[in-house]
Amino acid sequence: MKNSKDKNGNIIKERGKEVFYISLIIVFSIVMWGIAMPDNFSSIANGLFDYLTGNFGWLYLITMSLFVVFCVWVALSRHGKIKLGKPDEEPEFSTISWFAMLFSAGMGVGLVFWGMAEPLNHFVNPLNLQGGSAAAADFALKTSFFHWGLHPWASYGVLALALAYMQFRHDKPAQISSVFIPIIGEARARGGLGKVIDILAIFATVAGVATSLGLATLQVTSGFNFLFGIPETNLVRILVIGVITILFMISAITGVDKGIKYLSNVNISLAGIIMLICLIVGPTVLIINNLTNSFGIYMSSLVRDSFKIGQEPWYGWWTIFYWAWWIAWAPFVATFIARISRGRTIREFVGGVLFAPTLASFVWFSILGTMGIESGMEVAEEAIATTETAFFVVMQNFPYGGLISIIAVILLVTFFITSADSATFVLGMLSDKGNQNPTVRRKVTWGFIQSGLAIALMLSGGLGMLQTGSIVAAFPFAIIMLFAMVAMIKSLNAEHKVDGIVDLNKVADTTLEDLSEADELEEAVND
Repeated sequence: MKNSKDKNGNIIKERGKEVFYISLIIVFSIVMWGIAMPDNFSSIANGLFDYLTGNFGWLYLITMSLFVVFCVWVALSRHGKIKLGKPDEEPEFSTISWFAMLFSAGMGVGLVFWGMAEPLNHFVNPLNLQGGSAAAADFALKTSFFHWGLHPWASYGVLALALAYMQFRHDKPAQISSVFIPIIGEARARGGLGKVIDILAIFATVAGVATSLGLATLQVTSGFNFLFGIPETNLVRILVIGVITILFMISAITGVDKGIKYLSNVNISLAGIIMLICLIVGPTVLIINNLTNSFGIYMSSLVRDSFKIGQEPWYGWWTIFYWAWWIAWAPFVATFIARISRGRTIREFVGGVLFAPTLASFVWFSILGTMGIESGMEVAEEAIATTETAFFVVMQNFPYGGLISIIAVILLVTFFITSADSATFVLGMLSDKGNQNPTVRRKVTWGFIQSGLAIALMLSGGLGMLQTGSIVAAFPFAIIMLFAMVAMIKSLNAEHKVDGIVDLNKVADTTLEDLSEADELEEAVND
């Protein structure tokens, strides 16, 4: 294995195959445990999850809220002008393609899956309110905004910003462990502690994406059954995963600037078409009124809801579960967002990663949520009986509902593909020494592993338990991401300390170790 040396001559071991193989062993061991002894695995995973959400719900709330505060602060501060790259670098992708890719990777499949189902769940079973009432309708949209708004995107933004800064500003490997170099030094980040961090990131990514692939497959086959009468058999599900695997592998192999970018642009176009048609055939004025009304309720209650946790099981089932799930997805989504964000300033980055997708999510939930609520309590109860078909159940009550449903199935498939190919690309990066353009062999390997796990778990009924297991395993990432903020602040302050001595543009290539020794540099310049 090829080694390198730091500035002091210490040997730094590069992590390539060892992280890859250790990650594979851990992933397969856990999955085989789940398949061979599902009851035992489920019992332990659920027990740990209940313990974490029951005893550390406060930590999830505080951590996610700090992410929002940090992102807003760093964008508005003097650091906002710093470029994620060298001073003369321009963004690698157009703003539209950049937004399309980060949005598709971050929430695409989930928005189709829950866009109708979540508001209706809260409308029928609101917290401490009467189901079906006007207050329940307000609660349904406001809560959907909260769960899919600033907080999840801030969790992605914190880690993605730190990764992009280290990769493009200081030429460090595209691995989660690189974020910690300002705190623990490069030798330790490349050592045992760094390996543990990177392996945890790979496991969280594989488990999270395999689960999502399986759940998305269930919705696709449910849509086929609802719309065309195609039976929901295991054979059909395997065929769906097989076809999509071929498509996302082609996309991942062609690279970010071709397959992934193209499909992401298609995603945004299809989502825009669905929203436009729904806005026209649905209760247009009511949708707009609900958007503005729910936005106002969301903003006015943001601080209270961000820190509120009660004794009701509802908080564990919804808010705490969501916060844990977003953190579990952060290593994958953040790594991908960082990869496509080279050349943008920190202020541009926060605007594109935090505020723009949050507003897009609000519009999506306002349109679909309003259409579902206006369909009435009977339709709402029928829709939430099976989450996979909630969208289709509601749409059959509106003009052109069949057309909208067909477009939604196509969108689900394209979102499905972009999430999978983005994950395949990220796993290749994380397990290939942080290579921003991992080898085809590494991407193909991870692509087949993801699909194989999704099939195995879907057939064994273990998708839910793997989702729970991944959330439990990702709990340490809450702590890791807090330290990522500390490391980022330390690095940014060091840059500005140097900026007081010489032009910041002239020190963009300065090593992180040099930045951490800004005091010595200042003394030398003064002398």
